[in-house]
Amino acid sequence: MKQGKTIFVGLSGGVDSSVAALRLKQQGHTVVGVFIKVWHPDFMVCNWEQERLDAMRVAAHLEIPFLTCDAEAAYRDEVASYFVSEYLAGRTPNPDVMCNQHVKFGHFLQFAKERGADYIATGHYARRVDGEHIPELHRGIDTNKDQSYFLWTLSKEQLAYTLFPVGDTPKEQIRHEAMRAKIPVAAKRDSQGICFLGHVDIKEFLSHYTTLVTGPVLNTDGETVGTHSGALIYTLGQRHGFSLSIEESKTVPHYVVAKDVTANTITVSKTPPQETSEHKLYLVNTVLREPITTGDTLDIQIRYRQKPITVTVQKHSSTEVTLTVPARTDIAASGQSCVLYQGTLCIGGGIIQ
Repeated sequence: MKQGKTIFVGLSGGVDSSVAALRLKQQGHTVVGVFIKVWHPDFMVCNWEQERLDAMRVAAHLEIPFLTCDAEAAYRDEVASYFVSEYLAGRTPNPDVMCNQHVKFGHFLQFAKERGADYIATGHYARRVDGEHIPELHRGIDTNKDQSYFLWTLSKEQLAYTLFPVGDTPKEQIRHEAMRAKIPVAAKRDSQGICFLGHVDIKEFLSHYTTLVTGPVLNTDGETVGTHSGALIYTLGQRHGFSLSIEESKTVPHYVVAKDVTANTITVSKTPPQETSEHKLYLVNTVLREPITTGDTLDIQIRYRQKPITVTVQKHSSTEVTLTVPARTDIAASGQSCVLYQGTLCIGGGIIQ
């Protein structure tokens, strides 16, 4: 990319986005640091002022302009409302995916374009690779930090305006680079900020929007073996957050293998939930940045940092994809993101029906 581009960098107050801004400035671009202010409910403590102050300190250290993008309404309406409605419907939401789609690469991108930016950049561990016809989204080099899973919704147009300056480098090296440059947040721990719904206590949060009723925990024979805090808040594969009355629960982990929101029950087993035979996975609201054909073999992830699963495309349209998935695959919960890969190339994904 030619020097002299105007690039708005989403500065979160953390080390990754700080090094992203540092690198772009060193490459000769006009860099503007932007703190994206998101919504948080009144009943929760949020340290956004400190995060914004950290981002401002980074911008001052790098001698770049600093702006604040008010994305409260977008976050409340597109992320928080979705989060609550999905849980109330008995599905498993992914707020990080929706935040990327509607806030960072939606509202923030529009904010930047209106102010003359050529690109936006973030500290995500992913790679943009310019293909023959369009930019491609690839996994980050650091396999432990790769965040392409959370970026599957990006359209070709959004990706064309986006840069990921740290995705080609391991996290440890990024932190060393920040220390060498004396960036103020170089030693700061990775964010676990409560402002982002993916990190809040689900039970405490949802209790402000619905009445959570305790109910029975069942074993696979239908016998009551404990109690839970409300079937709405559990995800398939979860192994905590419920109480068991059986002695072996003290030494043997038990996993949620089914839930019935209407009856307000969850079922647990000593064996993680897996499909016993080949089955079909139905995806809706799909985004496909590359063409696929019936019979194609792809890799999928239905959870972050999950080992990829090889599947076959059974049929597809512009908004739906049906996949044939092998036996002994983790059971996918309705509402989860299923992300599609060809090697390191993330071609898109969809929502599990």
